[in-house]
Amino acid sequence: MDELVIERALRAIEAIPPGRVISYGDLAGLVGITARQAGSLLARHGHGTPWWRVVNAAGELPAHLRDEAAGHWAREGITTRPNGACRISCHRADLVALARIVDAP
Repeated sequence: MDELVIERALRAIEAIPPGRVISYGDLAGLVGITARQAGSLLARHGHGTPWWRVVNAAGELPAHLRDEAAGHWAREGITTRPNGACRISCHRADLVALARIVDAP
């Protein structure tokens, strides 16, 4: 994957405010990749980022990340459904504002 795409994606993830989330598809749309590529990028390069703020379209994360994410979500006030997924519709970040940050020189 192109280094510029990785840099832009990591910039977007870092810019997600506490208490807000985006989907892999949202991230993909911001940087011009697919949702699957966004997930792979996050798995490979996102360890130093607030990775728990990027979820699938249903507000879920892979099983091995759920417990750790739940702690972050609780501290940030991100509410969850009974199945443990975050309520993405209630907590989605402003994608227009993120796009301005991603596209900034």
